[in-house]
Amino acid sequence: MKRSDGNRRKYAVCDLFSGFTRREFLACAGVWLATWRNTELMGKSKPNRHASRPNILFVIADDWSWPHAGAYGDTTVKTPAFDSIAREGILFTHAFTAAPTCTASRSAILTGQAPHRLEEGANLWSVLPAKFPVYPEVLEQAGYAVGKTGKGWGPGDEKGGGRTRNPAGPAYPSFSEFLKTVPDNKPFCFWFGSRHPHRAYKQGIGVNSGLRIEDVKVPPFLPDAPEVRSDICDYYWHVQQFDAELETLIETLEKSGRQNDTLVIVTSDNGMPFPYAKCNLYDAGTRMPLAIRWPGVVQPGVRCDELVSLTDIAPTILEAAGIRPPAQMTGVSLMDILTGAPRIERSAVFTERERHTIGRTGMRSYPMRAIRTRDFLYIRNLRPNLWPMGDPHTTVLDRIFADIDASPTKTYIFRNRRDPLVAPFFERCFLKRPEEELYDLRKDPWQLENVAAQPNYSAVKKELRNRLDDWMRRTGDPRANGETDFWDKCPYVTG
Repeated sequence: MKRSDGNRRKYAVCDLFSGFTRREFLACAGVWLATWRNTELMGKSKPNRHASRPNILFVIADDWSWPHAGAYGDTTVKTPAFDSIAREGILFTHAFTAAPTCTASRSAILTGQAPHRLEEGANLWSVLPAKFPVYPEVLEQAGYAVGKTGKGWGPGDEKGGGRTRNPAGPAYPSFSEFLKTVPDNKPFCFWFGSRHPHRAYKQGIGVNSGLRIEDVKVPPFLPDAPEVRSDICDYYWHVQQFDAELETLIETLEKSGRQNDTLVIVTSDNGMPFPYAKCNLYDAGTRMPLAIRWPGVVQPGVRCDELVSLTDIAPTILEAAGIRPPAQMTGVSLMDILTGAPRIERSAVFTERERHTIGRTGMRSYPMRAIRTRDFLYIRNLRPNLWPMGDPHTTVLDRIFADIDASPTKTYIFRNRRDPLVAPFFERCFLKRPEEELYDLRKDPWQLENVAAQPNYSAVKKELRNRLDDWMRRTGDPRANGETDFWDKCPYVTG
């Protein structure tokens, strides 16, 4: 249904407070509406609270999970560049991607919207229809120089859906080459998309580089075996390659003399490419590293424990540039956090996924929706009759449970699935799941024990189920009205 200008405003208010309780909504809705009225009187663009519009440098890793950085206390992987950004700015400890799959996550980051609002853009290997505005285009229209290097939006048909280029911006060979094209008096917005630490890995590259398997802390959702430890070392090596790329970007920025006028944002798109992580709504798939530096605006050395979503990045960037975010954005600007202004903390974030690979009969999606609060994670598996990680009915190991990336860890768990010590990991990572999952994060931070069926959690489960249902309705989720095969029928667009 088309929304009038008035309706767009109404929905914008609903979307803005989608992570809040009713009490929190009532407490801050009046303030927000007063602010909205003031900005209406001032025109489309809010007055910039800073002397000049900042440059934007957005740096995104590919399949990097929290907490794998020195700034988060990981003593094995070395990330000096990321740690430096965290020291000189603000480090977020509870940042969550909108979806644990590359294309949908990047669609949400660029548009500031929940993936289910983006039609085909919620699927891997898809298109992002041009009717959904992305922040680089908005900035370009406002006079910014825009560019990108590496992996932008995708994978998918970047010119599909009526677009003429990648939604992240026009391609340049490097950040330094891009800067040569930017006049000194013009602000820029640049997207750097690394290919690290996405698979495939050269097996053993981590150990051969000097990383020690005995130093690895194996997350409890994976079996503690030498093969798994070595695989994590390979992943760590690629994380370190990303950090080296970040260091080069920062050096290039400093050589240009623009570092004091540049807002730097560093994060990832989704979780590590291991079973129970990427493609899953558990924290290992959705909880992201995030650090933001903005000299003169963000105080150095700040650590933020608030729940934030990567859908918040687009409205934050636009507000920093003095531009009102489009009403369609469901993300909430983080400017109050960045500037230290008073704010009411968000009480929940929402995550989701639709089709990842085409590893199920009929190219069917495995839809999930979740609400993550400080103390609980509630997941709804909307098609519990299907295999969550893809069908097992194939003789090619790499295509068995295709939503889990091929890896030594996947192979180890699958081949040892009848071993009593490994069987629980196989069941947790590969097999079918109930319609509802609930995890008490106070007792179970890695989400290993589903307490949804326990009577003493019935009230919590009901509350979170209702809040998730309400969010789905208010943000226009097609699945709020029941089963739909829309995402099953979308083309799987491989290059």
